[in-house]
Amino acid sequence: MNESGSGEMRDAAQETQNHSRPEPSDTLINLIDFSAYYGKLEVLKNINLSIAKKKITVFMGPSGCGKSTLVRTLNRMNDEVPGFRTSGKVLLDGEDIYAPAVDPVLLKTRVGMVFQKPNPFPISIYDNVAFGPRIHKLTKSKSELDSIVSESLQKAALWDEVKDRLGKSAWGLSGGQQQRLCIARALAVRPEVLLMDEPASALDPGSTSKVEELMVELKENYTVVLVTHNMQQAARVGTSVAFLYKGDLVEFGPAGDVFENPQSPLTEKYIRGSL
Repeated sequence: MNESGSGEMRDAAQETQNHSRPEPSDTLINLIDFSAYYGKLEVLKNINLSIAKKKITVFMGPSGCGKSTLVRTLNRMNDEVPGFRTSGKVLLDGEDIYAPAVDPVLLKTRVGMVFQKPNPFPISIYDNVAFGPRIHKLTKSKSELDSIVSESLQKAALWDEVKDRLGKSAWGLSGGQQQRLCIARALAVRPEVLLMDEPASALDPGSTSKVEELMVELKENYTVVLVTHNMQQAARVGTSVAFLYKGDLVEFGPAGDVFENPQSPLTEKYIRGSL
């Protein structure tokens, strides 16, 4: 795409963003003129995006568009990547998470992460969920820790399946159960935001359905940000959808509007499967 075409695409994207931006009181995360680089390569280009509280915001786009990099910037998961740097701001409740005074470790208790492949620790089911509260000293007694473990497993729709084997290895669970355990582990530190990077892509259809149902339930109490390459999944669970292409935020708006009446030809091509 030539420079003029790229500028027009960004102008159109900005127009769409302005119309779909949540009201300030509903916004939890705000990206302002945000760019990200790996060395000299600019992988996210001047992103302006507002993420609403207690909704599911979906990042979608073709491989290499920057969606996984974008979601990982929201809890500074990319900080340790050699050559990674950012410009602009990412505000969480009005505070710039890249400001020098922000502790990245504490940030990760506010902004939890669930990855593409389930990654339970090779310890018991109970100890997986208790890991975060223990490390961050969130409890003062065993009974309080027990409550957090059971509550987190219930929120992850896993309690009934594992309550009689909490002392057993987490590796004995099925793939879908392991992923819900990882969700429970993330919830145990009581985050405000749950980032989910293609959490169902490695699961069978039945487990995928359970994870999708769980995401919809979680938005009652949490702000969920989902990365997915599955447009059907984005349409089923998304409140708002952001379409990225080659590092640009091309379009952002309510999920129904994006899928039924896309404003950008690029979005329309992607939805049709011709991009």
